[in-house]
Amino acid sequence: MNAVEPGRPLADRMRPTSIEDYVGQAHLLGPGKPLRRMLEGRHLHSMILWGPPGTGKTTLARLVAQACDAQFIALSAVMAGVKDIRAAAEKAQAARQSEGRRTVLFLDEVHRFNKAQQDAFLPWVEDGTLVFIGATTENPSFELNNALLSRARVYVLRSLTQDDLRMVLERALASDAAVQPDLTAEPEALELIARAADGDARRALNMLELAIDLAGAASPPRIDAAVAREVAAGGLRRFDKQGEAFYDQISALHKSIRGSDPDAALYWLARMLDGGCDPRYIARRVLRIASEDIGNADPRALTLALEACEVYERLGSPEGELAIAQAVVFLACVAKSNAVYTAFNEAMQDARRLGSLEVPLHLRNAPTRLMKELGYGKGYRYAHDEPDAYAAGENYFPEGMTPKQYYKPVPRGLEIKIGEALERRRRRSE
Repeated sequence: MNAVEPGRPLADRMRPTSIEDYVGQAHLLGPGKPLRRMLEGRHLHSMILWGPPGTGKTTLARLVAQACDAQFIALSAVMAGVKDIRAAAEKAQAARQSEGRRTVLFLDEVHRFNKAQQDAFLPWVEDGTLVFIGATTENPSFELNNALLSRARVYVLRSLTQDDLRMVLERALASDAAVQPDLTAEPEALELIARAADGDARRALNMLELAIDLAGAASPPRIDAAVAREVAAGGLRRFDKQGEAFYDQISALHKSIRGSDPDAALYWLARMLDGGCDPRYIARRVLRIASEDIGNADPRALTLALEACEVYERLGSPEGELAIAQAVVFLACVAKSNAVYTAFNEAMQDARRLGSLEVPLHLRNAPTRLMKELGYGKGYRYAHDEPDAYAAGENYFPEGMTPKQYYKPVPRGLEIKIGEALERRRRRSE
């Protein structure tokens, strides 16, 4: 337990000083788990700690260095540059020569470094001068270069559970007893704070610190449900715009609709809206889903999705969000087809692969006399003059290209009838 220093935030005072005090990440630190084995064997290696905010990345890096008796140098990629990396390397070289100690360079928010900055400390990692530990909330696959990833093992940290957060809160209350020795907290209040913290220990402790201040006005001081609701009011669930959570949740929404599960689709819609996502973005994605995953199986889907966008523009939040929810439920329930999506992609591949094939003369427009003399439009069969408005056997592809069937309607929804009509026309053409 850290000494009480009123000037320091509670979250900083409660930072664990040993692995035994560390809460969460049992998949990494439990008996026989990867990081636990590394610490027990003191086999220090470079690593990337990837996880949401408040899951203990910085603390874990400190504890790793401490367990391996290594010098610890902490930098933030928001403030540091190549000059700071060089200074850290010089300090590490001095420690190795004078004390024989290894040095851990911890770089918080490592994804904020550009590729050139990431390359800057590779030589010192390569020769063992520095053991690198980076912390990031973003997917390392996208934000870190391959040279760095090849030299560091990635450990994924998970959001803390509500049980984990309750333990953190209870320990904090016990440690802060010297400040308000008669302070008590209702179990329901701690449960509310743990739920509102949404897996983030730092957030939970910040809310608890505010609750302690509010409760101090009462006699005796007590954190009850009313105080907990006040400090938790306005808290949003985790949703990092353009970050990993953003893409994971929009993917979950899309796949729930594609999988015809309206209940799951509504849940992910609610999660995104609750987390602060712009409803316009979701509405645009719903438009895409209507075309990609429903298509001609039920063309009403595209119309309803477009109308949901317009309704939201007229009503705004929160009234307009109901129209988006209506579209989401409809798209999840109707027949699905990706036939147009697949056909369009295949046609685009051929367009790129085959180059600029000439338009056949009979398909060209002939607005001038010269063009008519050159044969433009000659031999064209006007479909409306043919039986059933279909020119059987006519070729509309470029010369030299074998006609292909891109669009293959699925046996669902309206595409059943579309497929039957196309099949009848093919038989006539044959």
